[in-house]
Amino acid sequence: MKSHFVFFTIFITISFSRFSNAQMIQLESFQIDEKEVSIGDFSQYIKSTGFKTKAEREGGGLVYEFGWERKPGWNWLTPYGLPAQDDEPAVHITFDEAQAYCIWKGKRLPTEKEWISAAYTEQRLNPSDGFEKGKTYSFPTGNSPRGANCLGQCGDTPAIDYSHLLDRGVGHSRVGSTKRGVNGLYDMGANVWEWVDIKDASEKGTRGGSWWYGSSQMMSDYDATKPRDMAVVYIGFRCLKPN
Repeated sequence: MKSHFVFFTIFITISFSRFSNAQMIQLESFQIDEKEVSIGDFSQYIKSTGFKTKAEREGGGLVYEFGWERKPGWNWLTPYGLPAQDDEPAVHITFDEAQAYCIWKGKRLPTEKEWISAAYTEQRLNPSDGFEKGKTYSFPTGNSPRGANCLGQCGDTPAIDYSHLLDRGVGHSRVGSTKRGVNGLYDMGANVWEWVDIKDASEKGTRGGSWWYGSSQMMSDYDATKPRDMAVVYIGFRCLKPN
């Protein structure tokens, strides 16, 4: 799928989501979550609806070791089978479960084109952190992947060390704890893959790479998909709200 960038003037405002301190960045056509949806965010949805995720119902989510393996007790609340903090990213959530959460918040998942637009092209009137308005970057972190939480190619990261439970990598970081990137967004590159909507009934897009991969998966021309009903340790999401 070809990358498509939308160039437009934006301004930054902050709004507060229901039951959450999650901030959104407002662009001309939509608002997008500043950070990945956290365990604390997702717990409010669970408390309100009583919903049980697929990973919970089936005894655990997936990780890739010698093929896809189900891990007992690994779900959104205990992503590696251990108690987690509220500010860790919500993972082990399928595309449709993520979409249901976003709709509950009055939002939806981004399309692939929307996600790419926000991730790589700086659109703020007065960018911070050395970014230049109108410039399209190679990575969501800028000209290089440094500062993201990827596997071995992004410099030092504040990843939580779950390596003793993994065959590969260290694990995710707390949301918003890595380098702030293009358009003031966190973790659009690496940390956890993010679900995006594409025109396919059975497969949905994942964008940005994750802690399990190196930096090439963070780039805009890297296409990846997963079955929409997969619940995986390194796939999370963020929401978008059209203006």
